[in-house]
Amino acid sequence: MATYFDPKAWSPLRAVDLGMDLGKRLFDQAWVDQWASFTTAWIDPVTDFGVGTVTALMPDVLMTLLSEGILSQFGGQEVKAAFYGHDLSATLHTLKVRRRGANFQTKTVLTDLYWNGHPVQELTVIAHGVRLIPGVPTKLRSAQLDLTGVISVAALLEWINSWQPDWKLEALDDGLILAQHRRRRIRALASAEITDNLLAITVHQAHWRKVRAPRALTKLEPIPLLDLPNQARILRAERIGDHIHFAADLPGLNGSFDLAQIRSAIVAGTTLIVF
Repeated sequence: MATYFDPKAWSPLRAVDLGMDLGKRLFDQAWVDQWASFTTAWIDPVTDFGVGTVTALMPDVLMTLLSEGILSQFGGQEVKAAFYGHDLSATLHTLKVRRRGANFQTKTVLTDLYWNGHPVQELTVIAHGVRLIPGVPTKLRSAQLDLTGVISVAALLEWINSWQPDWKLEALDDGLILAQHRRRRIRALASAEITDNLLAITVHQAHWRKVRAPRALTKLEPIPLLDLPNQARILRAERIGDHIHFAADLPGLNGSFDLAQIRSAIVAGTTLIVF
C-alpha cells in the first residue's frame, strides 16, 4: 500500500543521484534564485509525469522545495496564511506529499487553528489530485479535499450565535443544547447530529412561557444542508463530551501564489499567501 513520504527524508534530486541536499541548500541565495527562475521555464503538465523523465522531476522539485521549506521553517510552530481571502493561523505538525500518477496528494495536520478568528482544535486536510502549473503566478489546483477535525462545543456555539439573530444557544453539562429564542420566550432542550449532509435535530423538551409544548410539535424532519460555502459536504458531525468530531469534503479548488512571495515567507517566517 502506498504511503506518504517525508520531504525531509526524500528528494527527487537524490532519486537521480545528483547528490544535492535540498534541506541544507534551501536557504542558499543562489539556489533560491534558481528556484524562482523555474516559474518562467515550466509549462502546463498536461501529460503523465510519472515516467521518470527529467521533465517529470520539475513538479516534484517544486513540491519538495515548498513542503520541505515550509515544514523546516514552521514545523511545530505557528504559521500564518492568507488563504482565498481568509486569515488563518495554526501550529503546523505535518506536511507530506506523495505522487499519485500525473498529480500529487498532500496531507496537512494543524492544531490550534484560527480561521477568521474562529478556533478549531485540530484539522487534518488531505488534498487529492493536486497540480502545480508553473508560471507567473504559479497556479495550484486540487480535485478534492477531505477534512477531519475537532472543534469544541463552546467554540461552535459561539460561532453560530455570532451570525444568527433569533436564538441563543448554550451547552449544558448533560450533553444537551439549551436554545432560547431572543424575543418569543421559547426555550428548548435539544441534541443534534449530522450524517451525510443531513442535520437531525432531536428536541427533548420545549416550553413557551412555562407551558410545555406537546411532543408531537417538537418532532423535526432531517434538514438537508444545502448551499454550504464552496459546495462543502459534511459527512458526519457528532458530539463527544465537550467536543464535536467532524468529517467533510470539498470539491476541487483553484488558487494562485507568487513564488517569490512564498520563498520570502519561508526565508523570513512571515505570512504565506494563496489567492
